[in-house]
Amino acid sequence: MDAPPALFRGGETVAEYFATCATPNAAIGTHLVVGPMYHAGPFSATRNLVGGAPVVVMGRFDAEATLAAIERYQINAMFMVPTHFSRLLALPSEVRARYRTDSLVSITHSGAPCPVSVKRAVIDWLGPIISEGYGSTEVGGSCHINSEDWLAHPGSVGQPVPPFEVLIVDDHGNELPPGQEGRVYFIDTSGRGISYRNAPEKTAAAHLRTGVFTLGEIGYVDDEGFLYLTDRFSDMVVSGGVNIYPAETEQVLAEHPGVADTACIGVPDEEMGEQLKALVVPTDPGRPPTEAEIIAFCRDRIAHYKCPRTVDFISEEHLGRSAMGKINKQALRAPYWKS
Repeated sequence: MDAPPALFRGGETVAEYFATCATPNAAIGTHLVVGPMYHAGPFSATRNLVGGAPVVVMGRFDAEATLAAIERYQINAMFMVPTHFSRLLALPSEVRARYRTDSLVSITHSGAPCPVSVKRAVIDWLGPIISEGYGSTEVGGSCHINSEDWLAHPGSVGQPVPPFEVLIVDDHGNELPPGQEGRVYFIDTSGRGISYRNAPEKTAAAHLRTGVFTLGEIGYVDDEGFLYLTDRFSDMVVSGGVNIYPAETEQVLAEHPGVADTACIGVPDEEMGEQLKALVVPTDPGRPPTEAEIIAFCRDRIAHYKCPRTVDFISEEHLGRSAMGKINKQALRAPYWKS
């Protein structure tokens, strides 16, 4: 495929055209698909295709091949997940410097939580062209944040987009003020909420009341209404009667130079009921950090009760992160709960 012309119908440049669009990733421009087309993010590229814009689809993701495709086809927009970011950043600096990426105007990411250090490094490298969408298959996008707002609110998934408003409640459904962690609900101002086909009980369980639904997350909002997600209901670990949200621990572990990827799960403990275990994919499998080093690293950064009690070192294949960056924690927990 030849590179697209530098100017659009009105004579504006690529950057000028994208700057006038409310949703840059959906604008007309050359789009590169690096994820599976069954996912809502990559599938959105079909809107560009229907609009007459070039779309380049990679057979499988490869970090250096992605950079080569960006340069060759003068890619303007992409949808990625944090795993893609991590693998691009893992390339040697001389390899990354070999390819031009200045045609890029918009990269949207979603699918899984992105470590703060990873997202900051991508913005430092490619510029403030990174935007994040949070939502689900059931409702589409419910929050959005651009690079400028994220740098001012690192770790946030943004503010709600119409017709949604965010609501944080405690376990009894009482609204919580900014800064307090609780269950994340969305108020659908259209009154519709969400509906699961042929699953009335699941639909009812997702609603606090008519039009007020949850996607199963734990989090809080700050004074400016930016939402921060800290975990999922189903991933919560209860140890000695204390609720532990593994995502916070995972964010800390992601900062360790010897940790390439990680997941924290609850495993049986005779005294406490559950204890937090860290499953760690080492950066160098031949020289992994020690269990004591990993635990000490966490204890220097977060409350001790949030730190893993034990650490298992596993392979990337064992962790089983999907092409869209998601982890099946139920499958990871299963071997520890056989009894």
